[in-house]
Amino acid sequence: MNFLYFDNAATTWPKPQEMLDAMIRYQETVGGSPGRSAHRLSIEAARIVYDTREAVAELFGIDDPLRIVFTKNATEGLNTAIQGLLRPGDHCITSGMEHNSVMRPLRAMEAKGVDVSVIPCRDDGTLEPSDVEAAIRPRTKLIVLIHASNIIGTLMPVRKVGAIAKRHGIPLLVDAAQTAGAIPIDVGAMNIDLLAFTGHKSLFGPQGTGGLYIREGLDEQIPPLMMGGTGSRSEFEEQPNFMPDKYESGTPNAIGLAGLGAGIGFLRTVGIDAIREKETALTKAFLEGAGTLKGIHLYGPPDMRKRTSVVSFNIEGMSPSEAAMHLDENYRILCRPGLHCAPLAHRTVGTFPQGTLRFSFGYYNTLGQIQKALKALEKISRGH
Repeated sequence: MNFLYFDNAATTWPKPQEMLDAMIRYQETVGGSPGRSAHRLSIEAARIVYDTREAVAELFGIDDPLRIVFTKNATEGLNTAIQGLLRPGDHCITSGMEHNSVMRPLRAMEAKGVDVSVIPCRDDGTLEPSDVEAAIRPRTKLIVLIHASNIIGTLMPVRKVGAIAKRHGIPLLVDAAQTAGAIPIDVGAMNIDLLAFTGHKSLFGPQGTGGLYIREGLDEQIPPLMMGGTGSRSEFEEQPNFMPDKYESGTPNAIGLAGLGAGIGFLRTVGIDAIREKETALTKAFLEGAGTLKGIHLYGPPDMRKRTSVVSFNIEGMSPSEAAMHLDENYRILCRPGLHCAPLAHRTVGTFPQGTLRFSFGYYNTLGQIQKALKALEKISRGH
């Protein structure tokens, strides 16, 4: 590999060999459709899917694996919760750092009569929990919060907001697209009622996998986004009302879930803490080096305890898209420019409408790669 891949916030790459092997093994030796037949290959497919469900539940401190609904991504999970829980006249609270996977469904619900309060954050992305509590009203039915910013990596005070939400009896929905697998998550200890996650980022699974955890009792209030065959209660024309079948219509992405299960297995073998430690070291080295370069403007909190391995910056005199193309074509550094599907967050940070360059480091990056990137940025900042 003769290029530097710094786009792990979009999707981690490369993937563990274990993930690739699991997907090949599934296709070569299983291939059946889980829950749709009674033959041995269908049964084995169903076992693999359930094993992955158990792995996800264990990772997030969930007692009942059936509380996990598999989706194609975090976006589907967020939409299921937001569109399912909110009704005209309800009030919802969110933050000024949210991704469009939260803001677009919220704006759609706003058009239907839902009142949405966006709590401002500081320009480093940090949120004051007391501001969330001050915004609560009698009609507040949901609090939605990103766990970590996808543009500057800022970690949000989910545990404190969770305690506030619990005290007021309001469900808390957390967007864990950037943290599932990168930061320890325990839904019980953090008072998270709904957790949307994706499989293809820090869980080391393939694209097209993800899920939504729904606390017991909340599923009674949330209708499914779509309905159809589930392989269960086939004698009825009405949708099943039990978890997770209620939300899992259609043939599942079983081969993808086999890969996700193997990705989580790799994650548990290495350890979240070990991965966090390595990614923190990489990010710290980059921030310290880039901070000495003239014309490089960094964003986000300097305290590594308050951020993930996502870094945004701008180069003086160059637009983010120009800089990204220059880095790719001349230094073989792959990153993401622009607004990163989070215009609200960029407004908060002060980088709208041009956006930023985003470097997002992962487990397979090295300190040597960081040093190469810093040398490239030094040359660019000097006009070479």
